[in-house]
Amino acid sequence: MYSAINTLWIMFAIVLIFMMQAGFTMLETGFTRSKNAGNIAMKNLIDFVAGSLAFWVIGFGIMHNTSLGGVIGKLDIFSRGNYADTYPGAAYIVFQMMFCATSATIVSGAMAERTKFKSYFIYSVIISALIYPISGHWIWNEGGFLHQMGFHDLAGSTAVHLVGGTAALVGAKILGPRTGKYTKDGKSKAIPGQSMSIGVLGIFLLWIGWYGFNAGSTLSLSTDEVIVTVSNIVLNTTLSAAVACVVALFVTWKRYGKPDITMTFNGALAGLVAITAGCDEVSTLGAVCIGAVAGFVVVFAVEFIDTKLKVDDPVGAISAHGVSGAIGTILLGVFSTKSGFLYTGRFEFFGVQILGVFVVFAWVAVTMTIVFTLLKKTIGLRVSEEDEIRGLDDSEHGIKGGYIAGLPTDYSSLPSPVTLVEQIDLADYDEESMPEKYKKADGKIRKVVVVMNQNRLEALMKALDKIDITGMTVTNVVGCGIQKGNMEYYRGAELETHLLPKLKVEIVISTVPLALLVDTIKKTIYTGRIGDGKIFIYDVSNVIKVRTGSEGKEALE
Repeated sequence: MYSAINTLWIMFAIVLIFMMQAGFTMLETGFTRSKNAGNIAMKNLIDFVAGSLAFWVIGFGIMHNTSLGGVIGKLDIFSRGNYADTYPGAAYIVFQMMFCATSATIVSGAMAERTKFKSYFIYSVIISALIYPISGHWIWNEGGFLHQMGFHDLAGSTAVHLVGGTAALVGAKILGPRTGKYTKDGKSKAIPGQSMSIGVLGIFLLWIGWYGFNAGSTLSLSTDEVIVTVSNIVLNTTLSAAVACVVALFVTWKRYGKPDITMTFNGALAGLVAITAGCDEVSTLGAVCIGAVAGFVVVFAVEFIDTKLKVDDPVGAISAHGVSGAIGTILLGVFSTKSGFLYTGRFEFFGVQILGVFVVFAWVAVTMTIVFTLLKKTIGLRVSEEDEIRGLDDSEHGIKGGYIAGLPTDYSSLPSPVTLVEQIDLADYDEESMPEKYKKADGKIRKVVVVMNQNRLEALMKALDKIDITGMTVTNVVGCGIQKGNMEYYRGAELETHLLPKLKVEIVISTVPLALLVDTIKKTIYTGRIGDGKIFIYDVSNVIKVRTGSEGKEALE
């Protein structure tokens, strides 16, 4: 007979863990650019809906050796084992779906801003149906070989987070970095996210969900002993995350001169991930130690992956989930009050924890390399450079930014839009063939103002850098031309005329030929569509540099 309190407990945990999907969405959206916000939301949604269906049809049967609720089960290649028979089957399936969705969605942040949506969809189905369930069977099923060896991972530092982090590492490496992320000499360039407020909202939502993730994994509230264990789990989870957050804060404060916001957020997440394996078996001091190590390591892991491995991970998912998951699992072999060598003096359990981490990492690394390589060579894994610059909300989903709904007007009467216009590059000219207007400035100081589409800024900056222009002022503005706002549609109905978001770029020149600058701008921002923008040219009577008092051309140098 099922226990009402236990069933309610697992249902409450499901709700909390489900909230983590919203947390991942907010964290990834805040750490990336607004032109990809809708795409990020779609990927996190797909991880849950498509992944849950794949897990129900195939994955759950593989993971728990049962055909309950699914099509495939009791496969002979796996040893048999029982899932939680004390619960209604439907409740337990949904509980396991939450963990599967969490593992799958970790990859979204690491591969953000340049992955084809259809390829990501296929990845989400495969990891949920096969890759995550097989390694999960090894760890959590009574017949799994790691489980039988004594490997312990209560809520998934390895089973969930190392799986997702490893898949993220492989995917981001095969995918390649975002356009403009690294210079020609390999130096990493920062690409700031759109909103730290949205990012910290994601952290808080994840933290709330983690109580269901860790405490809910006891699967029971029926005895006093279990109630005490749940209370300790909640305390250990809180302490580990808090300590890791503070440690990451002070490490970045020391290294960078100021406490880094995003690294501090990653520190909290690292502490949550690291304590997940052994939150039921460590003391409060052990939880603090595990969190401190995770908060320290995650900072250097982010730097190493970005600057040394040259893997572009916009949100730090590989470090916060993969590296921290491995660290937490291994440190349990040290701090477990039941089997850790600090308490027993024996290293057997410590060795089993290391072995489990290595086996799962190898399994996911090999299988995901095959999956992503096949996707890359068949339907393609990455969007074009032009689509990436436009933003995936527009190129993959047909909306202008994550917060502006609408479809473009009918451009059938216009020339075919140009997908990518080559910018002027003086290296293409020799001294004789170079147009005269590009050779020498006329000595005047001029101000060039460009009102343009937001999604062409990166291309423009790249083009201007080629002609040695790096100084500019960029302002977000709204307005409309004689069309009084390009008409847009939502669900087939016209939106009212409105001011459109634009960028105003201001450049002052004296040594760069005006014609070279103007032609570069025109060729870079042109698409052939309404709203490409306008260029305004002004004569400047004087320029004064406030700090030195220099005037004219000297003030511009």
